[in-house]
Amino acid sequence: MRRRSVLALPALALAAPAVHAQPLLNIRFTLDWAFQGPQAAFLAALERGHFRREGLNVTMDRGTGSGDVPVRIASGAYDVGVADINPTIRMRLERPEVDVFSPFIIYDATALAVMTTRQQNIRTPRDLEGKTIAAPDADAGRQLFPAFARAAGINAASIRWISVTPQLRETMLARGQAHAITGFITSGIFSLRALGVPEQDIIVMRYNEVGADFYATSLITSRRFAEANPQAVTGLIRALVRAQYETLADPEGMVQLLRAREPLTDIALETERLRMALELLTFTPHVRANGFGQVDTVRLQRSIDMLRDALGIQRPMAWSEVYDPRWLPPPSDLRA
Repeated sequence: MRRRSVLALPALALAAPAVHAQPLLNIRFTLDWAFQGPQAAFLAALERGHFRREGLNVTMDRGTGSGDVPVRIASGAYDVGVADINPTIRMRLERPEVDVFSPFIIYDATALAVMTTRQQNIRTPRDLEGKTIAAPDADAGRQLFPAFARAAGINAASIRWISVTPQLRETMLARGQAHAITGFITSGIFSLRALGVPEQDIIVMRYNEVGADFYATSLITSRRFAEANPQAVTGLIRALVRAQYETLADPEGMVQLLRAREPLTDIALETERLRMALELLTFTPHVRANGFGQVDTVRLQRSIDMLRDALGIQRPMAWSEVYDPRWLPPPSDLRA
């Protein structure tokens, strides 16, 4: 039987108060990436007042990659963030003393992929051997590439990496200055198309297709913050869930919120990017049937062990070191 996490502890299942007698709690929130389509669901929680209704005064900044989010939180620069959970797992494997974890997993499926173009003549993971891949140092796809390589049966040591800024990653591939890139499908595919690469010329090798079946974007914070502010963490989760369902119902409207923050937002492009995130990553058949918060801890443990083995780390790590569901709101708040 597959083991599933406990949904919440009664002491932390706190209903949102109708009126806040005390001042709002200031929270510094970092995104994983720029204000693009998939980030609209997080921005919606801010702009539609969901955080404020939970007693939270949230300031939200863009990110530069999922690998940077746990660094920002561990340093104290931010209280919480959203990012692929796997760089946080890697950080905890390599530095168990670091106080970062996830109380809530949002993306049920990973968006991580290696992307290339037909002109590079790369069709399978094995064709990547001896090639050059461009990615930012903080890119989750780059940090987890050893697990992809191990699952695909290729020699990761044969890959040459080019460190680039997030803005130059797809440009390097489009110009033929790199053979491939790593990143989220919701970023790479659409950015390549925006650079003039025809959709039919983009080759995508998703991590989960070779067996690297990771969980993905999650709420990241520190235990010190969560234990000191249990109502706030539960409120953050409740607000994010509400915004996800609202975004599913009206993706075009949520992209309009992006345009208010980023005036150069391409509405059609970002709406399509958002729809991909909602349909392939967030609202998987499992989430549609069961709601958020139903994490399969056997699957999570398997992905932790896969990453640990790929990185050659001897120390075992239980899933409970990096994921703790005690701050989840009641099950009724995790469904539409």
